[in-house]
Amino acid sequence: MNQIHIGTCLPGDHAIQWMHVMKNMGFERFTVNFHMRYGDVVLEQLAEEVKRELDGTDIKIAAIGAYRNPLMYEKHVEELKQAIDAAHLFGTNVVSTFAGAIEGKSVEEAIPVFKTVFGELVKYAEDKGVKIAIENCPMGGTWRNNTCNIGYSPRAWEMMFDAVDSDSLGLEWEPAHAITQMIDPLAQLKEWAHKVVHVHGKDTSVDWDGLHRYGNRCGIDFTPNRTPGFGDTNWCHVFSILRKAGYEGDVCIEGFHDPVYNGEWEMTGQLHALNYLKWARGGEFAPNP
Repeated sequence: MNQIHIGTCLPGDHAIQWMHVMKNMGFERFTVNFHMRYGDVVLEQLAEEVKRELDGTDIKIAAIGAYRNPLMYEKHVEELKQAIDAAHLFGTNVVSTFAGAIEGKSVEEAIPVFKTVFGELVKYAEDKGVKIAIENCPMGGTWRNNTCNIGYSPRAWEMMFDAVDSDSLGLEWEPAHAITQMIDPLAQLKEWAHKVVHVHGKDTSVDWDGLHRYGNRCGIDFTPNRTPGFGDTNWCHVFSILRKAGYEGDVCIEGFHDPVYNGEWEMTGQLHALNYLKWARGGEFAPNP
């Protein structure tokens, strides 16, 4: 059983700036994320800069995040292939993304296109030794009216993995996205841990009083995102479930979401999450006498 390492997510266009400081804070892994665009970043050049920045440390890149809607835009398909091509340059074999969607349409309407697009992408990833991890974030969509990701619901996962059956296609999972859908995250993880490729360290705390008074369609967010250690999830149980399933990947904190520990308190919140997650996984490995 290998150790599950704890890291944090960095914005791709400022990754080196953040990495330069945060590599000395105790983080064991970094993910480099891009949302919908690479901008001026050339992945191959960034990989070289990352390699130089982390030289002499034990820190590795856990995943490349290229969050796109490949079901709608051919450009996004090509950009995902770019991430798959570059993954080994960063020293990782995981590319995280969205499942895509037909904007404004239902999950059922998207599945045939998903089968075609991801059938090609997964074959491309298999040939490169890369795994694709679908984040379980609804991105504001609903079952009948999606935005850019149908891969948030277990009901959709059943359809997706039936359409594209491959060990190179899995999930980027976090409890917050389960809880906001009123799903028990631990029960969900027990059922789906075998498909988890990467884990985001993000949680939520449910305002049950607000929900009971106003319901979940009143325009108020009663499940605000929290960094681990400030939310409702018992991460000791998360680690135990992952270990029992044989998971040997990483947990990377997805910061810049917490409504309390933000702004000048961002790093305070992230360091608390880092220390909490290291404690929750069982501390450091200690060999038997």
